[in-house]
Amino acid sequence: MTVRVPEGVDAGAVWHYGDPLREQKALEAGRAGVDLSHRPLFTVGGADRLRWLNDITSQDFASLAPGTPTVAYILDAQGHLTHVFGAVDDGTILWCHTEPGRRDALVAWLRRMVFAARVEVAELGADHALVLPPGSTTGPVIVPAAEVEAVLGDTRAGTWAMEAVRIASGTPRIFLDTDERTIPNELANPSGDLLGPAVHLRKGCYPGQETVARVYNLGRPPRRLALLHLDGSAERLPTVGADVLLEGRAVGRMGTSERHHELGPVGLALLKRTVPVDAVLEVDGVAASQEALVDPESGLHWRPEPGLGRA
Repeated sequence: MTVRVPEGVDAGAVWHYGDPLREQKALEAGRAGVDLSHRPLFTVGGADRLRWLNDITSQDFASLAPGTPTVAYILDAQGHLTHVFGAVDDGTILWCHTEPGRRDALVAWLRRMVFAARVEVAELGADHALVLPPGSTTGPVIVPAAEVEAVLGDTRAGTWAMEAVRIASGTPRIFLDTDERTIPNELANPSGDLLGPAVHLRKGCYPGQETVARVYNLGRPPRRLALLHLDGSAERLPTVGADVLLEGRAVGRMGTSERHHELGPVGLALLKRTVPVDAVLEVDGVAASQEALVDPESGLHWRPEPGLGRA
């Protein structure tokens, strides 16, 4: 039995194949593949593509080796996330994917930034698709549409399983777990030269870099990402964008949530930095405890204490 997502950004994608909890276990064990062909694709070609992207995105494309998956943010001048895309370069072309409904605006922005660079940005059609192969340790890949069935194999998992595993790992989904005020520092703790998976701090200037560097150096991001463990007796999950309440006062924004096969219902939320990490919260009438993912004092001066969250 194949059940498709009825609404939302993933509408039309396979939600589950009849047993979402078993599908989660198979996905975690590396036995299941996920069809992500509802996600939009594009390519960036041309001799200057990596140098050009290095100058306008948060990621270090100048040192990107062929075959290495990466993720990049495009920030506005204040450091707010405006676009995101995943990519892998094959030595000639950068193959990219982004969130449903977001490609047109992203591609239009990229084309406006080309100027004199030797770069070509092109949308991909139905002749290619994004899939997560069974056992993949590097994330989704773009394959010819004719190869999707062979790459996915016989054991499949739906987006329910993939989202539950993602949320439980503390990995935010941009535009669902973030809003127009989100800066990268709110999503992950500093680690070496990287701030989360998509931001490089020592590659030179790019739009929004000043904000990211200032918060990284001084610490204390305005908000912090947290994993919420939701009351399992509730019949429904909170709505994306709902207020997270502490004693009746709004202290955060709810992101995605799903039912996990071991943890039960879990979700991600952006909370004000000052919310105590042990505070019991409420969202959409559902009680929630929190697990810290980003420390309130996170910054260059700070290093995580053993046992604090997952950062």
